[in-house]
Amino acid sequence: MKDIVIIGGGPAGLTAAMYAGRAKLDTVLLEKQFQGGQMVNTNEVENYPGILQITGPELSTAMYNHANEFGTKMAFDEVTSIEIDGPVKKVVTTGEVYETKTIILAMGAKPRQLGVEREQELWGRGVSYCAICDGGFFRDKEVAVVGGGDTAIEDALYLSRLAKKVYLIHRRDQLRGAQVLQDRLFASNVEMLWDSEVSKLYAEQMLTGIEVKNKKTGKTSDLDLQGLFVAVGSVPSTQLVNGLVTLNEQGYIVADENCQTNVEGVFAAGDIRQKELRQIITAAADGAVSVYQAEKYILTR
Repeated sequence: MKDIVIIGGGPAGLTAAMYAGRAKLDTVLLEKQFQGGQMVNTNEVENYPGILQITGPELSTAMYNHANEFGTKMAFDEVTSIEIDGPVKKVVTTGEVYETKTIILAMGAKPRQLGVEREQELWGRGVSYCAICDGGFFRDKEVAVVGGGDTAIEDALYLSRLAKKVYLIHRRDQLRGAQVLQDRLFASNVEMLWDSEVSKLYAEQMLTGIEVKNKKTGKTSDLDLQGLFVAVGSVPSTQLVNGLVTLNEQGYIVADENCQTNVEGVFAAGDIRQKELRQIITAAADGAVSVYQAEKYILTR
């Protein structure tokens, strides 16, 4: 019988693992791929308190090692189902069945796709959702980034140091990203394509170009490209709990400021829960809060 099972190894899950280990709670963290979540897709992190500059992968590794220092067990295994009715809950993975008093849901979110024909086929063949992961493959080549938020701007700036030419394609006439990032972008050599969207992908074995459509005029034009980086937001990874806990219209878990869902003993932390701001620091804060509340729940039972 575990005190806590944490599902997801992003900043929320890793922080929860650290706090749980420090509190001497019998805990296991389950992650199906690699620790860090979307954090590993960030080239530069400069807004995490106390750390002036660090990469996403470096911060992920530091958080993972910190949790390990406190002895929390971490297993790379996929959760296939959970049972959350009653005081004893079950978490079923591909290799184990865990009984636990509480569960912290920290599965995060995954990149949103454009929905353009052949996009799935060309994933890894010129289409990417992670500039920091794949940018090195496009050194001295022509690429485009799609999006208008912080991630899209960061991706464009990162790629501008590697690629021969970078376009930033945005469907509106102004960006949503932080002003400090916009200032850097407009001072760079990245070319903006405003009021535009990707309407077609051209490829042989690999991506060779795209068709861009201006939403205001309807005019289309072709760009010869070797890489297309999609940064248009994310979709919460809530398939596991659909029908088990309350979700909002966008599919995010509804939880209060204590990270408590509508099911007693089940908490939601990080990007998976309904909130205004999704950042590494807010995910980490959720991880700490959820463990504190889980411990209170256990002590009152």
